[in-house]
Amino acid sequence: MVKKIVIVPAILANEPASLVMLVRKAETFADFVQIDIMDGEFVPSKSVSYQDIIEVKPKFKWEAHLMVQHPENYLEGFKDAGAQKIVFHFEAETERERTISLIRKLGMQVGLAVNPQTTIADFAPLVKQADSVLFLSVNPGFYGAEFIPGVLDKIVEFRKAYPDVATSIDGGVKEDNIVKIIKTGVDAICVGSAIFNRPSPAAAYRSLAILAATA
Repeated sequence: MVKKIVIVPAILANEPASLVMLVRKAETFADFVQIDIMDGEFVPSKSVSYQDIIEVKPKFKWEAHLMVQHPENYLEGFKDAGAQKIVFHFEAETERERTISLIRKLGMQVGLAVNPQTTIADFAPLVKQADSVLFLSVNPGFYGAEFIPGVLDKIVEFRKAYPDVATSIDGGVKEDNIVKIIKTGVDAICVGSAIFNRPSPAAAYRSLAILAATA
């Protein structure tokens, strides 16, 4: 059976009006979306809040990618907003196992995000406690950041060590590098600017989905 790789649109909005626009666009073509949340501390940028997402009432299923210093403080809010999954950073200032436990108690799935500089050995003790691992292929916090190709080798290495753990990649994905990304064996590819900064986000999404299905 050919492995199906999922393209996940990634919404990054720094104010409510942008969130509304991006959510409404994504609703026309996506069933599942990642919403990026930034606190201005873990990354320089600051984004919308869970209250803003509650106001928008997205029609798709979604996960929250928390690029925040203290993810444990965000969990109940994003549960209330409707997130199915919380992806928090290994590098955050948090008691990681406790945060995982809190996410589970709230009935959400757990994703562990790792920055480009973080090694597999660093986060290996937590792998089996998470539902998935998200590899950042940019330094996080901005649409359009520069892709770091060395992350692909790390994903290949990780897949060999943990073939049954769901993996995804986020950052700098474009049509000209998606085939190389697919060859790493990832299960999902999160895409922001290469979808939402295009004249037709729906057409861009479909184009990437076709590449993912045929590469």
